[in-house]
Amino acid sequence: MQHPAVSVIMPVLNEERHLRHAVEAILQQEYAGEMEVVVALGPSADRTDEIAAQLVAEDPRVTTVPNPTGRTPAALNAAIKASKHPIVVRVDGHGMLSANYIATAVRLLEETGAQNVGGLMFAEGENDWEHAVAAAMTSKIGVGNAAFHTGGEAQPAETVYLGVFRREALEQQGGYNEEFIRAQDWELNFRIREAGGLIWFSPELKVSYRPRPSVKALAKQYKDYGRWRHVVARYHEGSINLRYLAPPTAVCAIAAGTVVGALLTPWGFVIPGGYLAAIAAGSVPAGKGLPAKARLQIPVALATMHMSWGWGFLTSPRALAKKVIASRRPAVLKQA
Repeated sequence: MQHPAVSVIMPVLNEERHLRHAVEAILQQEYAGEMEVVVALGPSADRTDEIAAQLVAEDPRVTTVPNPTGRTPAALNAAIKASKHPIVVRVDGHGMLSANYIATAVRLLEETGAQNVGGLMFAEGENDWEHAVAAAMTSKIGVGNAAFHTGGEAQPAETVYLGVFRREALEQQGGYNEEFIRAQDWELNFRIREAGGLIWFSPELKVSYRPRPSVKALAKQYKDYGRWRHVVARYHEGSINLRYLAPPTAVCAIAAGTVVGALLTPWGFVIPGGYLAAIAAGSVPAGKGLPAKARLQIPVALATMHMSWGWGFLTSPRALAKKVIASRRPAVLKQA
């Protein structure tokens, strides 16, 4: 097997809790090829920059580039431009690569001819709430049939978590569209597929992911997901499917049922009551093996995810799509 040189790119903002562990998981990869790590630093309000500077001093393979906007797609493009190797691996500041992640991804790129390969977003918590969110994020009642959340057979995919790219695919597409504050992965992978490229999912690839630490943070995350997924749907006609319409449909149905129940007939409460019963029942298998306190919080996590995603989708301003459409895609990303 050939071992092409690899550039790992990391968009980072307020990641003092996980950054060191994430970078160490990269540097300890079981991979025989040359490797560099480029960390794009946003304007953090914690010790992220200090930790990044320590990592640079400790290992010459680690470098940093500034990302004054703090936006993820701008950070990714800055890191791509500053990197130099033919394989580009995206890792987030709170993602922990499994030991053979890069070696496996490089092999899969060769075997499949794909432009981008990715695997499981393996959510793992560190306390009861995070365990509950992790269970919700890896259950079909929480995220539908998204393979990178719930697993499945290796196969072509619409999108994958993070991704390991051939550099030429990124350069052909001009990198990430920096107007997409969220959903930039899905949007880039859509363009790669439209150009005839293959996106490949494999359960052999696994990245440990740390869930948001509070209900408020989880709600914001999923509201943004829904908001920007609607922008993608407006920007790329035909890119929506029924799975993405389920949360906004649920929000509308529950709101209508609650109004009808309050103003006209108690039968209206059947809809919100049925939803609550469904997520309570679905949380039982999802919480298998977890402590009781974590299991009791899974319905809260599920409802937060569903309702926030649906509300974000429904309230996504049309002006966002107009701004994206009016924007110019990034110039072709030349190597540093």
